[in-house]
Amino acid sequence: MTKLKSAKDIPIGGIIPEPGNSRAYRTGEWRSQRPVWIPEGCVHCLMCWVYCPDNAIEVEDGKVKGIDYNHCKGCGICVRECPRKEKALRLEREA
Repeated sequence: MTKLKSAKDIPIGGIIPEPGNSRAYRTGEWRSQRPVWIPEGCVHCLMCWVYCPDNAIEVEDGKVKGIDYNHCKGCGICVRECPRKEKALRLEREA
């Protein structure tokens, strides 16, 4: 019977020192709707940032600063995940 390897014996996988991600490209130009951030209603819980699949919520010093529309695809997850009854984000039709 073979001995099970420990976590230290298994090679590290998935390290990508220079990922070929979409940050270098504008990927938000095809959306049909876009989230609009309402700063007055925001409590900076960062749930929108946590759930955004495109990393399009701009945060500085632990507070939401805006939305990166060059990468936002308008999925609306940020709006759905905002815990406020009076949402700090709303979806608008793209002009």
